[in-house]
Amino acid sequence: MEMQHLLVVGVAMLAGFMRGITGFGGAALMAPVLSAMLGPVQAVVTALTLETAAALIMFPDAWPRFNRRVLLYLTIPACFTVTIGGYLLVNVDAFIMRKVIAGVVVVFALALFSGLRYSRPPRPATSIALGSIVGVLLGATSVGAPPVILYLLASSDSPTVIRANLTVFVTAISVIGMTMLSAIGVITVPVAAYAGVAVIPYLVATWVGEKLFGIMNEVVARRTALSLMLAMGVIALLV
Repeated sequence: MEMQHLLVVGVAMLAGFMRGITGFGGAALMAPVLSAMLGPVQAVVTALTLETAAALIMFPDAWPRFNRRVLLYLTIPACFTVTIGGYLLVNVDAFIMRKVIAGVVVVFALALFSGLRYSRPPRPATSIALGSIVGVLLGATSVGAPPVILYLLASSDSPTVIRANLTVFVTAISVIGMTMLSAIGVITVPVAAYAGVAVIPYLVATWVGEKLFGIMNEVVARRTALSLMLAMGVIALLV
């Protein structure tokens, strides 16, 4: 295995571990570094592939718990606008997209760190607008979960339901995103190879992180994940 493949596996395992503990942040942690290493297209394909695999495994447990009304308004518009993000990913200059990916991660890491929250209960019109924006973000950068986290935390749902909402949402839009990327022809054998070598280590690391979820202090785990996310984003902005 080439050194670059080993580095991708290492980044994926770290991201998977933190995703398992916190329930989010896998793509946000991976995308800036992978974009600097592989270019934005390969980074987004790899991150989305790994996120899709992890989300599908977590999906059965989340399905009975999620809030269907809220998720419906978020997911349907995102499924349509993810194609706009895919167009930007393929057609905008690679250097610019690398910086956009890193910038998106830094902004959302700082927002989550600061405790920023949407201050009103989720409403259909707001959910539709947010879902539309998130679809573009996911297709262009693979990072779609953080703004949804900020939004869902304003709901009256329990932490378990919020985690289930996020899992179901990420599963749906990741599958749509992968379908879109496949349809526009960017998922080639060389591009898919990076995801192929990293998927099992990522899933194992996610499983380990999930097992530690009930043991570790939630605040410490979340701050550690956000610190790593912020560091990865800043490094990718500077290189």
